[in-house]
Amino acid sequence: MPRLFIPLNILMHLLFGEETGTYFIDATTIKACHNKRRYSNKIFKGLAKHSKSSMGYFYGFKLHLIINEKGQFIALKMTKGNVDDRIPVPELTNGLTGVMYADKGYIKQNLFISLYERGLKMVHGIKKNMPNKLMDLKEKIMLRKRNLIETVFDYLKNKMNLEHTRHRYPINAFVHILSTLVAYSLKKNKPSINCNFDFPLNYNLIPN
Repeated sequence: MPRLFIPLNILMHLLFGEETGTYFIDATTIKACHNKRRYSNKIFKGLAKHSKSSMGYFYGFKLHLIINEKGQFIALKMTKGNVDDRIPVPELTNGLTGVMYADKGYIKQNLFISLYERGLKMVHGIKKNMPNKLMDLKEKIMLRKRNLIETVFDYLKNKMNLEHTRHRYPINAFVHILSTLVAYSLKKNKPSINCNFDFPLNYNLIPN
């Protein structure tokens, strides 16, 4: 199984999707073992990390992912579980232009500016204590469709067994993850959304 790691890695990059100019970014946890067994787990010692997500504490890794509206992978990266979601963004978005939709966890002014200066606008929700910045109607609608990437994560975990916690060697775990991602990329019918819509110039946001 270890000898498959490099070929799968190359194949995964060859299967990256079309750069359409519309992207969604998020990260999901990949548990190395049950959180209560983290101290006795020797297999992933020094690799996995203990951290907290929106679903609670976990011990393992994070899969950072960018997809397009067709559900195709554009970029991905595995990190230790305690890595901030915003840290891999500059590397993941290298060369991308257009609009990228994210959740509130990606809010950071310096990050927004650096991406914007190279042609990638990051649109995210706002926190209660933040000023309501102007956002056009299409961006508001697309932001509501951001759950597309959550649907992809759900499919990977519940339909394709991405998260498997009984590996005996770390390399086997990474090969399993890569093979799952490759298998998804080869699927013809992926979760997707339609973002080809236009509004007339006199479109009224306020109902009569």
